[in-house]
Amino acid sequence: MFLRKAAVSLLRRVRLHSQPISTSASRPPNALATSTPLPFSLSGKIKFPYQFGYGSSWNTNRADPPTWIILSIQAAIILGINVHPVFADDGSIQTNTENDVQDANIVGLRRIEDGSLISNVHTSKWRIFTDKGRDYFLQGKLEEAEKFFLSAIQEAKEGFGERDAHVASACNNLAELYRIKKAFGKAEPLYLEAISILEEAFGSEDIRVGVALHNLGKFYLVQRKLEEARMFYERALKIKGHVLGSGNVDYADTMYHLGTVLFLQGRLNDSEVLIQDSIRILEESGQGESMACIRRLRYLAQIYKKSNRISEAENIQRKVLHIMELSKGWNSLDTVVAAEGLGLTLQSSGNLKEAQELLERCLDARKTLLPEDHIQIGASMLHIARVAMLNSNQLRRTHPSDAIAELDKAKGLLNNAIRIAWQVINKLKTQSKKQGDGVSGETGRDGHVALIMLLKSLDALGLMEINRQELQDSREKSSTPEAKNAHFKCISAYKELATTKLISGSAEAKAEYLSCVKHLSSLLEAEGATQYRGTTLQELKDEVRRVEHDISQSRRRKG
Repeated sequence: MFLRKAAVSLLRRVRLHSQPISTSASRPPNALATSTPLPFSLSGKIKFPYQFGYGSSWNTNRADPPTWIILSIQAAIILGINVHPVFADDGSIQTNTENDVQDANIVGLRRIEDGSLISNVHTSKWRIFTDKGRDYFLQGKLEEAEKFFLSAIQEAKEGFGERDAHVASACNNLAELYRIKKAFGKAEPLYLEAISILEEAFGSEDIRVGVALHNLGKFYLVQRKLEEARMFYERALKIKGHVLGSGNVDYADTMYHLGTVLFLQGRLNDSEVLIQDSIRILEESGQGESMACIRRLRYLAQIYKKSNRISEAENIQRKVLHIMELSKGWNSLDTVVAAEGLGLTLQSSGNLKEAQELLERCLDARKTLLPEDHIQIGASMLHIARVAMLNSNQLRRTHPSDAIAELDKAKGLLNNAIRIAWQVINKLKTQSKKQGDGVSGETGRDGHVALIMLLKSLDALGLMEINRQELQDSREKSSTPEAKNAHFKCISAYKELATTKLISGSAEAKAEYLSCVKHLSSLLEAEGATQYRGTTLQELKDEVRRVEHDISQSRRRKG
């Protein structure tokens, strides 16, 4: 109890000196953070005041165990999982999978200011190598960073001893680098070694062990090894609760991540309770308007949408939008993302008027904040086009002319979305040729988003043309040439792009491709046609079965 109170008291004092971490809609999520005195910092946001740094006179007397245990060793690199959707999709659950690795970004790293009493040539080199590794990592020079982190491990062993906590810190740093490089086979033994050393040095219930276990849980989560992730998150949660207390925000952080794992495992009720409690803890600690709390609220809203609890999702999204409007105003992409999420929820619940108003306001805001052909502007156009098509369906019986006008509006938006998607893709093609290889990182993600938007827009354009023909009551035998053409272009685009190094095929891309193949197949069957542009109806049906099998197999592997 004494240890827990001392730890919590220290954390409160520390946060008075900490600097907030800035975030933006265009920036990837937090990945690595370093604090000064701990082998594993309690939170990516904690920054210890300078008086606890190297060369200062803070007390290292072992007679004062709580302070000494918390502050004695240099901090390691800590990773944080966040969700940052670039392209909002109806009712989609954003999960921490491979994208979490690709989106990783180092935040809050500081140069080493270690207060250890041991000092020799190896400890000095350890400090230098760790700082240089961090600097290269911040610059995105992972190969150079890896060399220095490897050297830091060796110097830590020489200077402090093979089983010293500094070695654990150095192992964790290198493990995080390998995790971001997707070198999972190299990362795992380093994580395990760090935990083993810390347990040996401080005991299995020490807070540093708890944070290291949290890191390992995150490592397994990004690989979708859910059972392993659950096990280590649960162990971390138990330790944090014992040492810090069940009302601590760092305890809530592990609680939230455990909740995401349980959701992915299908344990919806347990997941909901954990995520709700993690939000409550943040709100009670005065962080109810922080980006961390907003991310959790968004995730909870997505869970409700996935569970078809639309009204509850809507209430949470209204709360998030209210917070963003007050804190950032509409001159912020964070606010636009919040409004777009609410607009899509309203669309799914049939509240088309308010949905359209919100989505159009999002489009106007993005046009002022982004280049005119930015991929997010194309996404906004696609969302509004879908609402226009739904409006047309509601008007077709009572006001057919207005229904056609809505379809004309949708067609213009969809054509612009398609144009923007192709511009992004063609730009990536040119870049790929210059580099002589595929693209990666943020550029690669833009390509994936562009491909999904292209497929969705072409499929929607085909459906829009079918609706138009029905409204115009055409009696021609081949009544849907524009629709067939749109779906065929969708199929051709997928075949051209999804199997290249430029843009790798994803489950979402396969699903959109499958939709286009099914629609084209249905059109040919309805007309009694046996082929279209050299592709036979039987080939389309065979392709439907093949893609459905691929998607099913992929789900089994993940589940």
